[in-house]
Amino acid sequence: MKPGKVKYKTLGLSCLFTFVCLVLALISFDAVTPEICLKKLGIPLTRLMGFIIIGLLAGQLIELLGWTKQMAVVARPFFRFSRLGNRCSAAFTTAFVSGAAANAMLVDFYDEKKISKMQLFLSNYVNQFPAYFLHLPTTVFIVLPLTGKAGLLYFFITFLAVSVRTLCFFIFGKLYIKTSSSDRPVSGSFRKELKTNKPAFPEIVSTLRKRLPGRIINISIWVLPIYTLVFLLNINGFFDYLNTTLSRYVTLTVMPVESLSIVILSFAAEFTSGFAAAGALMDAGVLTVKQTVIALLLGNVLAFPIRALRHQLPRYMGIFSPKMGLQLLLSGQAFRIVSIIIMGVIYYWVA
Repeated sequence: MKPGKVKYKTLGLSCLFTFVCLVLALISFDAVTPEICLKKLGIPLTRLMGFIIIGLLAGQLIELLGWTKQMAVVARPFFRFSRLGNRCSAAFTTAFVSGAAANAMLVDFYDEKKISKMQLFLSNYVNQFPAYFLHLPTTVFIVLPLTGKAGLLYFFITFLAVSVRTLCFFIFGKLYIKTSSSDRPVSGSFRKELKTNKPAFPEIVSTLRKRLPGRIINISIWVLPIYTLVFLLNINGFFDYLNTTLSRYVTLTVMPVESLSIVILSFAAEFTSGFAAAGALMDAGVLTVKQTVIALLLGNVLAFPIRALRHQLPRYMGIFSPKMGLQLLLSGQAFRIVSIIIMGVIYYWVA
């Protein structure tokens, strides 16, 4: 989104629209109650905005204090090779803690014209790698006892998929991105000049006061209504309907009938249900290990795009802007699906 005047009037209209939607939902739908709104909308939305603010603040402080190179040190060789630069590398490091904060940093750098649009897109795609590990410790210890060897193969194949596509993005950046002058190595004398020109604390506070409120407000304009609309669709079963409809069609035409319950359950809100069903069918001898792995991969491919629309759409469209956020979300999911399908086909022919 382009920086500019703080859009207080637009924010007011956005809050009004959100409020009207909630009031109408409370009146019209039995599933929507004040308690549900607080628990499933108010708290998650507050948490999301908190991470966005942290990302914007971190991006500004990293720039003002000259910490870009220090933050980027972990992944610097890869980002130097791909010409994505130290700022994108710093966002990559942040993504291991919070994807929302990392995306807020990227859009901040882009608004200030310190990274290009291609760098922003590629960096967002590459940040799927740390996102893979963000919840891995929890899911591994839940899934492996349920599915055993099949679960281990599933994680290995999905890890290969995210690794291969990340490598492809790095190579693409190497071939198509021109070296950014802001990320070129600087001489020793210039480094000394940078150190002496670091802003004082009052200057940092003044800069943050000028920049942060407008950017937070401009992001809130889109996050509030979009997040609320997705919440209302979800609470009234819209995404569950899509899940069930799509799963029935695909499983009957592509997958064995025995695997039908696995995929249907993997579409459900409870993440572990599909793995529990897979383990039960495999232990009963209905499915082989290979069939179970393929079923889980197909469930991943079918379920995650809808889950992304449910959970990530408000974040992407709010942080980046509706158009860019939708482009990033759809293209990122497309790359993810293609990579998993390719790895799944290779496993099917090799195993």
